[in-house]
Amino acid sequence: MIHAHDALLRLQEGNRRFVADVRSHAERASRIRPSDLIEGQEPFAIILGCSDSRVPAEIVFDQGLGDLFVIRVAGNIVARSQIGSVEFAADRFGTRLVVVLGHSRCGAVLATLEDLARPSGERSPNLRSIVDRIRLTVLPLLDAEPRLSPDVLAERAVRANIHASVSQLQHGSELVERLVQEEGLLIVGAEYSLATGEVLFLAGETGTP
Repeated sequence: MIHAHDALLRLQEGNRRFVADVRSHAERASRIRPSDLIEGQEPFAIILGCSDSRVPAEIVFDQGLGDLFVIRVAGNIVARSQIGSVEFAADRFGTRLVVVLGHSRCGAVLATLEDLARPSGERSPNLRSIVDRIRLTVLPLLDAEPRLSPDVLAERAVRANIHASVSQLQHGSELVERLVQEEGLLIVGAEYSLATGEVLFLAGETGTP
């Protein structure tokens, strides 16, 4: 089992390689066959990320087969299935780091802001379920600072949505709460920049180094 802080350093180092275009895992992955992992897996980090095609966790963190347990959903929102997936990996594999990975100009967040500005009844119930979850995070921003520019509002909404997902994971499961309190599980938020490729780990969550 890899300690949460060691896992976090491993992700940070991998992202630095990705940004510098010096990716060590490309060669390693070419030597690992899928059959090598038939008997099991030992992912050192759980990533709850957005489904955006521009933010594949294994690539932006320069990791290979079997390294990451990745859960992807539009807007990196937290529902019961995502909590259950985190529970499964943390309990079954002993993974002690969970990262909620959002990103700049998130389409789900932008869609929510558009819906708040110009409500539309044309979205499918399934898509609306995503927008409605993010809406709860974004509304306090609009109430507190109604004159924010669209760009600044979008930036703050992305960040607020990441923090909300971290909080929901921390407090949405008795099993996760126990693992945090007793077994060193660490849940942190992070934001990927589409412009630079850098991942910024956010301060402010419980247990963040």
